[in-house]
Amino acid sequence: MAGLIGTVTLNLALDVTYEVDELQVGGSHRVDRIRRRAGGKGVNVARVAATLGHQVLVLGFVGGVTGELVAEELFDAGLTALLTPIAGETRRTVAIVNGVDGDATIFNEAGPTVSADEWRAFLDRMPWGRMGVLACSGSLPPGLPSDAYAELAVRARHHDVLSVIDTGGDALTAAARAGAVVRANASELRAAVGDAEVEEGASELVTLGASAAVITDGPRGMVAASKKGVWRALPVETVAGNPTGAGDACTAVVAAAVAESPEPDWSVVLKSAVAASAAAVLTPVAGDIDLAAYRRWQPQVAVN
Repeated sequence: MAGLIGTVTLNLALDVTYEVDELQVGGSHRVDRIRRRAGGKGVNVARVAATLGHQVLVLGFVGGVTGELVAEELFDAGLTALLTPIAGETRRTVAIVNGVDGDATIFNEAGPTVSADEWRAFLDRMPWGRMGVLACSGSLPPGLPSDAYAELAVRARHHDVLSVIDTGGDALTAAARAGAVVRANASELRAAVGDAEVEEGASELVTLGASAAVITDGPRGMVAASKKGVWRALPVETVAGNPTGAGDACTAVVAAAVAESPEPDWSVVLKSAVAASAAAVLTPVAGDIDLAAYRRWQPQVAVN
């Protein structure tokens, strides 16, 4: 049986979503539809994984009044959380969804500064014995070292816990060298390994030490690479909507697969990941997926 999926969101947020009939830059808008809930990429991963039937644990920092709202919303949503308090105020993000085409305009605060003592407290509280896989994703708040995710991957390995790291740039290559399964989009990949084809870049991450690399490639689909080969999955159809949670849905599927097997069949994983990512676009809020669409599209995804 798959172990608990621990999802790390080092820069937790209170996500505020405004839905407007038509977004007009410089105009004034009446907002009748407002959603507020705990956010950050790792929380989105936890929501999708829970929707797909997996046990999850949300891990991260919270501070101030906004942090209290985040903790309350996680509880109300039925998501178990182990949160480390900090002195700073948890950030907010604002998404404005345009009713004309469903596109979203996003404003992300940088987040509070995390001290060295707060980082050590977080590391000391990690419940390694409860987890089957550790999934880390999202931006790092000010104050944390750039190799924070790599450090978590190394600590996870010492406790026989597998890790999935969704990040970019130097943090991506550091996570690869730490032996994690790494997840990124094509632009993040190129920022880390240079201007190369996605298949070649993904394979380079495996050469650096990654257990596997899963790269989303926009309308061209998705690529997975491991020591056993390279696979590309093609999208089933063009999907319009809110793409902000698509990558997180992919990460949730990858983490669930790794929790079930340390060496999953990546051709099968890609089918689920592509279907889940597309199903996430259909929903107005990141962290949700259209389950009916996911189940309909999963068998239709072609993998080469």
